[in-house]
Amino acid sequence: MAKMTVIYRNPKDKESFQRHYFNVHVPLAKQLPGLKKYEISDGSIVSPTEHSETYLVANLYFDSMEDIKKAFASEVGQECALDRKIFAPNNDDVQIYLFDTIEV
Repeated sequence: MAKMTVIYRNPKDKESFQRHYFNVHVPLAKQLPGLKKYEISDGSIVSPTEHSETYLVANLYFDSMEDIKKAFASEVGQECALDRKIFAPNNDDVQIYLFDTIEV
């Protein structure tokens, strides 16, 4: 299994972020080829390491890193990347991690 974790920092306009994220971005991202599961944080995010700037965490699951690469090379993947710039315009607004997972 491979995973994409996206961590969004507190947006300047939370209402606008929420509206765009849930009405536009999520439906678009759910069309990514090879996407197995899409989950987001629900409610407050508590950090034992005192990171208070996190607003929302999203996890997207795929069968492999190759599937993630294919998904984001697709037309839908390119649209997702462009769309993210609308509600999280700066790279400082978001952290994105791609990685393989193993069960331990």
